Amino acid sequence: MAVEAFPLQPVEETGFVRPYALTGGRTKANYHLELETLISTRTTALLAVPEQIELQVIMEECRTPQSVAEIVSKLRVPLGVARVLISDAADEGLVTVHRTVSGDEGAEAHLMLMERVLSGLRRL
Repeated sequence: MAVEAFPLQPVEETGFVRPYALTGGRTKANYHLELETLISTRTTALLAVPEQIELQVIMEECRTPQSVAEIVSKLRVPLGVARVLISDAADEGLVTVHRTVSGDEGAEAHLMLMERVLSGLRRL
């Protein structure tokens, strides 16, 4: 008996679809999306209703800024799939991808981020 690597997503009337079918097999996002990157719905896009249900979910969830990790949890798809879907939503002008600290921007910024994360974990 084979074990599925990822849960199958139900699709109305047709059965199930594999997660990567949601992206048309694409695995590369147009944006650099770390787990902590914040995403928010653009106010100019609030009345837009994209055809793809996953983009609708992203827009609804990001009315208040959400991290990529939180969106992955809500969509219940692999991280790579979520990154492509978020990138698609950004390309369509539905969401804003907020800038995060990257590896080339200096160790001091990374240290400050790690200190904030550690502080937050200690408060838990």
